Amino acid sequence: MITVYHNPRCRKSREALAFLEKENQDFEVIKYLDEPLSKVQLESLLEKLKLEPIDLVRTQEQIWKTGYRDKNLSKSQLVDKMLEHPKLMERPIVVNGDKAVLGRPAEKILEIL
Repeated sequence: MITVYHNPRCRKSREALAFLEKENQDFEVIKYLDEPLSKVQLESLLEKLKLEPIDLVRTQEQIWKTGYRDKNLSKSQLVDKMLEHPKLMERPIVVNGDKAVLGRPAEKILEIL
């Protein structure tokens, strides 16, 4: 089953859902702002994405700019900040089994189908 970590207010996230529907894929939606991830879940996503925590941070978010941009945070601290402020996470994240991609552009999802 494909899982999409989704923010309904994000255009790119909505485009990913539309892409999966167009591809006739069954998927589950997790609104990660409403259902925050655990540390284990976020670390698992990073592993599947093959990304470092900083690569998943939305560095243009005001929370990042005002609170963390000038700090030298460890990987663990970056994970903690994304857990504390889920809005800092890039989206959408699309998972299929042990593979995951950031679904931007939506065609990147093809890499894991």
